[in-house]
Amino acid sequence: MPQHQTPGVPPTPPLPAPTTAPPPAPNAAAAESASSASSRRQQREQGVERRSFLQEERREEPARQGGRGLLNRVGFSLGPNARERAVRDDEHAVSRHWPGPRTVAVVNGKGGAGKTPATVLLSAVFAQYGGAGVLAWDNNQTRGTLGWRTETGAHDRTLLELLPQTQRLLGAQGQSADLAHFVHHQPQEKYDVLRSKPIRLAHENRLRPTDVDSIHAIAAKFYRLIIIDSGNDESDPMWLRMIDLADQIVVATTTRDDHAEAGALLLEALEDRDERSARLARESVVIVSQADPKASPAEVTDVIAGYQPLAREVVGIPFDREMVDGHLRLRALAAPTQRSWLSAAAAVARGF
Repeated sequence: MPQHQTPGVPPTPPLPAPTTAPPPAPNAAAAESASSASSRRQQREQGVERRSFLQEERREEPARQGGRGLLNRVGFSLGPNARERAVRDDEHAVSRHWPGPRTVAVVNGKGGAGKTPATVLLSAVFAQYGGAGVLAWDNNQTRGTLGWRTETGAHDRTLLELLPQTQRLLGAQGQSADLAHFVHHQPQEKYDVLRSKPIRLAHENRLRPTDVDSIHAIAAKFYRLIIIDSGNDESDPMWLRMIDLADQIVVATTTRDDHAEAGALLLEALEDRDERSARLARESVVIVSQADPKASPAEVTDVIAGYQPLAREVVGIPFDREMVDGHLRLRALAAPTQRSWLSAAAAVARGF
């Protein structure tokens, strides 16, 4: 029907026809989806993972020590300085749990070089920060002193009483609580000690390589970390079997020339023994203790520098009177000494 136009009023232009986007080709959306899926699949094959919505970076805690820690206690929120951050890194290293047990042999061919203190204090650090499951084992044919420098349990048993029980303990009925009959728990620092029998003559104490295997099998079943204090005879089959079972070695030495030279010669001998021993030598950690209070800083530095081409890491320990005699307790040491043993344990942990 024709529209009537009011005189004098211009005609209203017609509305434009609505415009619509042309419909996509029937297979365009599917092709784009398939292309995206193919791209994501290709990224996964190349090792590029999708970022998880649940993934969060570990946030750094505010400083707890020094001036920054003091300011934080009154309301500030300052991050740690480099020194405190290094302490936290070492604490994190020694608190990690790794799949499967690990065995560390503490060695030096000279007596008095610091093997027993290293065994005790490394065990204490790992147990303190990583929890229980740490065994310090005196693998010594000739008057091992690990039992003399640690606390005694409710009995006086040693590895000699443990050996007849190996098959039972390795069987299905063996339980970790059964080991309390043979090991000496350190209640303050949460690790266990398996002693030798130093009151007996060496020929009465004699263990065979198969005995070492049996003891190690029990230790590996019930402990996550085994730290072995060794004797001084590097030709002893018991000593050599310990090396065969070790995942890592720690050379303990003082600043004395004969101690330092004996440790260096041991590393060189392991380099020539076989490929596995050579790897242990190259990946070793050396702990240089200032056992003599009169030793100068230059003497300590010289020994550390001499070992650096031979080992993976070298750590110095300052003189501390609490390490001289008697029972060794990590908490009794001065703060700088405790910090040094934490560094030593972290160096060992980095080798796992």
